[in-house]
Amino acid sequence: MAMSFPLPTYTVDMVRAFPDDGQRYELVEGILLVTPAPAPDHQVVIARLLAALHAYLEDDGRAYVVSPGEIELAPNLHLEPDLLVFPSTFRPRTKWTEITRWWLAAEVLSPSSKHYDRDYKLEAYLRLGVQEVWIVDLDRHCCEISGVDGRRSITEYRKVRWHPPGMTHPLELDLQTIFRDIV
Repeated sequence: MAMSFPLPTYTVDMVRAFPDDGQRYELVEGILLVTPAPAPDHQVVIARLLAALHAYLEDDGRAYVVSPGEIELAPNLHLEPDLLVFPSTFRPRTKWTEITRWWLAAEVLSPSSKHYDRDYKLEAYLRLGVQEVWIVDLDRHCCEISGVDGRRSITEYRKVRWHPPGMTHPLELDLQTIFRDIV
């Protein structure tokens, strides 16, 4: 007979009291997700995505892109997407807890985070109303796109086309450029 053991649950306040030890601490429904600092290939891909998104959004000024971002719903949800895009109606001095709309959250998979990113965080983002979620896979050199409109894990290998609300033209993101030199 198998015995079940209850998982400990945490609150946002408990996580905020953890020491700054280089780990990333996140919560989904009170369940603690812990990942180590990302590797260089992970950071290079994030930097390339951040630069492309910033250049695209800066022309219009309708949104901000940050890395990492925070999405928090106390007491038991705290997420730190690798990239986060939110509308400029929330000014840069807005507290993370006061931002309530998000256009895009992106997670770059690493061996230590891929289970959390796909199995926990993806659905949490969509339940919160994040319009689109990208799961960027370093091993397969692709981007899996999911949206609140019902799209789930549509895999793109060549190009990501993103057209957020109010933007006059879509972003065409060449994935070969994003994954250049990533082996």
